[in-house]
Amino acid sequence: MKHEFKNIEQKWQDKWDEAKIFEAKDPGEAGSEKQKFFALVEFPYPSGAGMHVGHIKAYSGLEVISRKKRMEGYNVMFPMGFDAFGLPTENYAIKTGMHPRAVTDKNIEKFTGQLKRVGFAFDWSRVVDTTDVDYYKWTQWIFLKMFENGLVFRDTALVNYCPECKVVLSNEDSQGGKCDICHNDIVQKSKDVWYLRITEYADKLLNGLEEVDYLPNIKQQQVNWIGKSEGAFVNFALANKDETLRIYTTRPDTLFGVTFMVMAPEHPLIDKYASGISNMEEIENYRAECAKKTEFERTQLVKEKTGVKINGLSAINPINNKEIPIYIADYVMMGYGTGAIMAVPAHDGRDWEFAKKFGIDIIEVIKGGNIEEEAYTGDGEMVNSGFLNGFTNKKDSIRRAIDELQTLGVGEGGVQYKMKDWAFNRQRYWGEPIPIVHCEKCGMVAVPYDELPLRLPDMDEFAPGQGGESPLARIESYVNCKCPKCGADAKRETDTMPQWAGSSWYFLRYCDPHNSDFFASEEKLKYWMPIDWYNGGMEHVTRHMIYSRFWHKFLYDLGLVPVAEPYAKRTAQGLILGPDGEKMSKSKGNVVDPNDVVDEYGADVLRTYTLFMGDYASAAPWSQSSVRGCKRFLERFAALDEMLGEKNDTLVRSLHKTIKKVTSDIDGMKFNTAIAAMMSFLNDVYAVGSIDKESLLALTRILCPFAPHICEEMWESLGGNGFCSLAKWPEYDEALTIDNEIEIAVQVCGKLKGTVVIPKGAEEDAVWEIINANASVMASLDGKQIIKKIYIKDKIFNIVAK
Repeated sequence: MKHEFKNIEQKWQDKWDEAKIFEAKDPGEAGSEKQKFFALVEFPYPSGAGMHVGHIKAYSGLEVISRKKRMEGYNVMFPMGFDAFGLPTENYAIKTGMHPRAVTDKNIEKFTGQLKRVGFAFDWSRVVDTTDVDYYKWTQWIFLKMFENGLVFRDTALVNYCPECKVVLSNEDSQGGKCDICHNDIVQKSKDVWYLRITEYADKLLNGLEEVDYLPNIKQQQVNWIGKSEGAFVNFALANKDETLRIYTTRPDTLFGVTFMVMAPEHPLIDKYASGISNMEEIENYRAECAKKTEFERTQLVKEKTGVKINGLSAINPINNKEIPIYIADYVMMGYGTGAIMAVPAHDGRDWEFAKKFGIDIIEVIKGGNIEEEAYTGDGEMVNSGFLNGFTNKKDSIRRAIDELQTLGVGEGGVQYKMKDWAFNRQRYWGEPIPIVHCEKCGMVAVPYDELPLRLPDMDEFAPGQGGESPLARIESYVNCKCPKCGADAKRETDTMPQWAGSSWYFLRYCDPHNSDFFASEEKLKYWMPIDWYNGGMEHVTRHMIYSRFWHKFLYDLGLVPVAEPYAKRTAQGLILGPDGEKMSKSKGNVVDPNDVVDEYGADVLRTYTLFMGDYASAAPWSQSSVRGCKRFLERFAALDEMLGEKNDTLVRSLHKTIKKVTSDIDGMKFNTAIAAMMSFLNDVYAVGSIDKESLLALTRILCPFAPHICEEMWESLGGNGFCSLAKWPEYDEALTIDNEIEIAVQVCGKLKGTVVIPKGAEEDAVWEIINANASVMASLDGKQIIKKIYIKDKIFNIVAK
């Protein structure tokens, strides 16, 4: 038959939909007695641009694995949904005047059509949409549970603010000093911010990594993001004042080398003792300059060191009682640690540069470098350090220093984390309303659970106010309300949740998407969780994965989910680069539209090529010639029903080797080599000139997860029962995968003279007989006396002659 994709692809997509073959069976339903397999891909943000080829690759990996699992007899859940709240939709609505609800619905419809056109085996009965009121009711419910349990708080803080988007951004959303949404520079601004106490779960998030099967680099990125460090808290007394300046250090063993301290310019102790500080004007000017800088700019290592000495405040080193100066500098932030640091210029590069600029003493306490030229940051013998002198093991010296601090009552061992509490609000319209009421008498009061969902009010103007307040603040009928606790007049919170909220628990809703009484039933959660395999982009392994693991662990602590970790396994796909080898972007003109590929070559070619183009976890450039190569492969496969013949033993052996390799490679996400193995088998078939029906049916089944439409057509034409997508995955005979004959090298005096094909396991005498029949090898022995024969069974035969 011919590969007439324009006819067959829609035909089989309609048949799959009509028969509902990809719908998972919940506990109690026929089919639920099978072993479950919950495969999860990151649900997309439905942008107006629609899908790109990156989506195809991202979903194709677990698509193939899920299809294979289904053929192996598993009850597979492979769901899809849409993470649809967010700024891009709202900005588009502001620009066009179209309501965000209408924009979202339109984009979801477009995405759904594109996904179905590619033939993905998603369970469309379980679709979730984070903007649906029946979904975000439970997002609000989980938020209130966190509020109830002390994990939600509000504070005034310097925040990362995007003047373009008019929103507060978390550190995770403003990496590099740029807004994650519009990519413009962010600024620091003092605002009231909602936070989730994710730091309360830092250790649980770290410890949980020991229980899961994540790629090593995914685990490491999460470990680095949480950033747990062990060290000591040390109290430095302020000279002539009943006050201490508390700092945290990972190197308490270097306390004898502390020659100055640095405070954040915003530190409250400066204002407390301002009357005794003689250079407050200079300090205020420096503070004003710092306020113009982003956190990213302030904490860069490679930049000019700036600062101001505080005239009128000094500290006492608690280890040696020496008085040391205190400076303010922009690289110390109030939001990190205690807002103050001790400085050891001999052994820290930034402190060394600061000390050199301001003429501060540099005292060596670790032998090993030349501190006149640069800071020495290596290990070595402790010197100029009193009771630590002579110590050479860093761990021992740190432990001894902490013991001394505790004995003196000026410090103790402690732990700090790089991860900060999660800034959890946006001053925009298109997000989940925060279900909190502000009452002058009662303070912050939760909206009662039975009043959820707190719905987004309808409005026409979505632009935030000039001061960055939420557009919801303009709706008096929404803002003005009664306190749920005392009944007095109150104000409703007008900030909305960040886009990460809905994606922090969406996988749980897939288990029971239509439940109106709870986010998911206990029975279904117990059956489906944990997710057996989660695949997504590396860009989400810190933010989304850490946030969602945090929410899940919180629900686990409440006894509402059956397992502590949501994802048993996590993998990642690499990027698809443009044909020029660069990251795809509209400005570069190197974007490949998957719709164009489907129009010209069909969905099966697109699916096959995205998995054939290289290692799944690595980036690879798009190659139009390779797309055409996959087209030729499927065309040659389609013609096999016209080449039916008798069974060929050599071809049967080749088929069993192919089944074994494809089975193993799919499980190992080595999709490119699985496809290459099938291409190689196809070459064997064409070399023989025919293939028996049984072998063709087996080939059709192992190709089906990659190119299901053409395989369903082939299956039907060969008289296969039911759907190929539901047919039993073929088994291989291990004995048939082992070659009876092998090729070995023949050397004369260590030099290769030829190769011979021998029976596997043949003894030396039998191999020597075969070599004697090889004219080229024997010609190299003419006129020579054979001294010795060395045979390594099944590998090499070496002849020593002279």
